Amino acid sequence: MSKLFKLSTLAIATTLLSQSALADGIAAKLQMSQDSFSSDQDVMVTLTLTNEENVPVKLLKWFTAAEGVEESLFKVTADGQARPYLGAHYKRPAPSHKDYIKLKAGESISYQVELSSLYDMSATANYEISYDVSSMQLFSPNPGQAKKLARLGIEGIQSESASFYLEGREFKGGANKGKPGTGDGGGTTPDGISFTGRCSNSQQSDILAGLAAAKNMSADANQHLATASSNSQRYSTWFGAYSSSRWNTVSNNFSKIDNALNNEPLTFDCSCKKQYFAYVYPTQPYKIYMCNAFWSAPTTGTDSKGGTIIHETSHFNVVAGTDDIVYGQSGAKSLAISDPAKAIQNADSHEYFAENTPNLN
Repeated sequence: MSKLFKLSTLAIATTLLSQSALADGIAAKLQMSQDSFSSDQDVMVTLTLTNEENVPVKLLKWFTAAEGVEESLFKVTADGQARPYLGAHYKRPAPSHKDYIKLKAGESISYQVELSSLYDMSATANYEISYDVSSMQLFSPNPGQAKKLARLGIEGIQSESASFYLEGREFKGGANKGKPGTGDGGGTTPDGISFTGRCSNSQQSDILAGLAAAKNMSADANQHLATASSNSQRYSTWFGAYSSSRWNTVSNNFSKIDNALNNEPLTFDCSCKKQYFAYVYPTQPYKIYMCNAFWSAPTTGTDSKGGTIIHETSHFNVVAGTDDIVYGQSGAKSLAISDPAKAIQNADSHEYFAENTPNLN
C-alpha cells in the first residue's frame, strides 16, 4: 500500500495545562515505538510522567496507565479528524488516598500503552496523539487545600503530540463476551432483559430490582425537569448555575436515559471482578458489566444499584455520551460550582440528580 507520506521525526515535547500549583511540576512526554505501523502491528506508545518539583506530588492513578487504561487518556486525530475512544467507562467510588500514586521530587514513571485496542484507528492516515487528562480530583490535596482546589476547578496535564503514520485496521478491543442463553449463566426475561457472564439467580434479582429503581428515578428526574423552576435547588446542586441551553441538554439526556431503560434491549453481564460498580463500552449499547461494588450497594439512595444503572446508561454515545470527570457527591457538587459546562457532561452528576439523596426540590 502506498503511503501519503512517512513521518520520520516525532514531536516529543511537554507542555502543562493547570490551574493549581500542585500541577506545576508534572511533565508528560510521549514516545512512539516507531514512526509508522502496518495494519497488523500494535500501536505502542510510552507515556512518561515526571515530577519536576522539589516536593512529592500524588496523582490519581485512574488517569495514568498504572492499572491499564480504563478511561480515555489520550486525544487521537487522523489527518486532523478526531478519532473516538472505544474503551470502557467505569463507575468508581470517590477516590481515597490508596487510589493515588506518589511521585517523589524528580521521580519519573513510565507506562507502555497499546492504542489500537482503545481508539478507532480504522482509517489509513497520518495520526497525532497527545496525553490529555483533566479532573478536579487529579491531584491529592494536602490537608486544608480541598476547598481551595474546589474554587480553582478542573486541573489538567497535557503533553505535546506525537506523530506517526498508520495503515487502517479493524478495532480489536472491547468485544462483547457471552451471549444470552448460551450456557454462561445467561437468559432473557419476558421483558426482554438479557443476562450474560454467569449471572446467578440472586444477581439477576438484584439487577432487576436495580433496574426498576432506575426507571423510577429516571421518571422522577424527567418530571422535575419538566415542571421545576429555573432556581431549582436540585438542579443547581448537581449541574450548577441555570442556563436554558444547559437545562435543555440535561432534559434531553434524561429523556434518552428514560427511553433506553424502558424501550431498548438491555443486557447485563456479571463477569467483572473489579472493585468498581460497573462499566460499559460507550459504542456498544445497551450492555452493562456489573462489578463487585454493585452487589453490596443499596437498591436506592446514594451510589445505589438504580443510580449505577442510570450512570452507566448515560455513558452510551447514543444516549447522553457522558464522561467520568469527577467521582462522588463531593466532587460532583464542587464541579457544579466551578464548571457547570463540565457538570452536564459528568455521569455521576446525572446519577446523583436522579437518586436525589438527600431530597432536594
